[in-house]
Amino acid sequence: MKHFRKSVVPDEDDGRGSAKKRLSAMWSSVKGRMHRDAVVRKDPEPPSPTDSHPPDSMLKEPRCSGGQFFFEYLVVVSLKKSKDGAYEPQIIYQFPKRDGMVRFQKEEQEKTFKAITLFCFPEGINWTPLTEYRSETFSFVLTEIDGSRRNGYCRRLLPQGKGARPPEAYCIISTLACFGLFSKIFDEVEKRRQISMAMIYPFMQSLREAPFPAPGDTVRIKSFIPDSGTGIITLTRPLDSWLEHVDFRTLFRCLTDEEVLLVFGATVLERRIIFIADELSTLSQVIHAVTVLLYPFTWQHTLISIVPEILIDVVMAPTPYLLGVQKQLQDMLVDQGDLLLVDLSENKKTTFIKQIGDEEEILPHKLKEEILQALRTRSETPTIEELNKLVPEAFLPFFVKTVGHYAQHMVQSGRDQPAVFNRLKFCKAPESKSTRHFVKKFVQTQMFDLFIQDVEQRPTSQEGFFQKRIAEYQEKKKREKAKKR
Repeated sequence: MKHFRKSVVPDEDDGRGSAKKRLSAMWSSVKGRMHRDAVVRKDPEPPSPTDSHPPDSMLKEPRCSGGQFFFEYLVVVSLKKSKDGAYEPQIIYQFPKRDGMVRFQKEEQEKTFKAITLFCFPEGINWTPLTEYRSETFSFVLTEIDGSRRNGYCRRLLPQGKGARPPEAYCIISTLACFGLFSKIFDEVEKRRQISMAMIYPFMQSLREAPFPAPGDTVRIKSFIPDSGTGIITLTRPLDSWLEHVDFRTLFRCLTDEEVLLVFGATVLERRIIFIADELSTLSQVIHAVTVLLYPFTWQHTLISIVPEILIDVVMAPTPYLLGVQKQLQDMLVDQGDLLLVDLSENKKTTFIKQIGDEEEILPHKLKEEILQALRTRSETPTIEELNKLVPEAFLPFFVKTVGHYAQHMVQSGRDQPAVFNRLKFCKAPESKSTRHFVKKFVQTQMFDLFIQDVEQRPTSQEGFFQKRIAEYQEKKKREKAKKR
């Protein structure tokens, strides 16, 4: 998946200038790379720690099972008032601290930390101290120039104290995508922060040494809190690991089923889509949920679940994107031509502030009705578990029925020759005229192109969940035809 590419330049003023000046420099270095979104490239697997970190002998850090760290960093970001009255986000706590790094490693860490402060406080530097602030948890993705990805999990809350004060943020950086699990970790970190910053260290050290559980498994961590004694914290991963980073409840709370389908259609054709909302958690949860609806395909273009104010010019990029923008920045979204602008806020006058106009016609009508019927079977107040089972079951058949015949059009000229996709025959194959119309557009997307490239390079013996569902559907069609004879 191709997300926003993080690239932070060194401080021009050696740390003495304002945060705004440094972040402006960051955006200047990023803007020149936006045009690369149109370049087709294979989405890499998340790298192992050895790809981006020095050897164990240098860092002396334990690893988790599977060669992965449970997490890379935990940092606490606080807003510090500068001489000119602006609030600048600064990291006041870091775990683990790394000693013995060489120069380039220090520079990379500094780039990461600057990006973290930017995404933890995307509103900019104009803050007013608060006496009340509702805690919220959200996530973002950092994508390096080499394509490696890291997930940022952030919780913002008002620190303990008296009188008006700015919020602070806890942020965990990890190569692992598991929003629910890290949200529970934040609960434990928050308990300890209320006692003392020093209480965070032993818990995070135990977590770092723990083996990361396989899907469906549980890891148990001993935890000590004064006046509470030693307890056991259990962290369980859901069985369907590809769904563990998503909460569909927010998507279906903000949008009707019909509106979700309209957004789905625009996303499938890789259009420019901007979501606006008041809460950061709403933006990140909705955008991640929308990308999961694409399974077995993957969004290949720019994705910024929370666009910081200083980077708002990203909306002018001519290439496809999925962007989340806070409601208070809506006036900064100048008319950018063909795009879908979606309002997720509760007090909205209309959901679609801006449309291209053909969104209702993107999906074949019959298949769209089948998805709607499946979605209507959910309970009035569905749980995460119910939606995680029902929503994929509603959307996956759409791709099974529209493009599930791709394997029949993989042509192999010789035993040792790789299979080649016959695009023309594939597009003509569907019996339905509306399905053929959709397929002709869908084959032009990068997500389909990358999917076919992967199929061409993959051994035929390697079949995943999507291929199994296709086989089940084709077998069902054969039985139905046999009954008619």
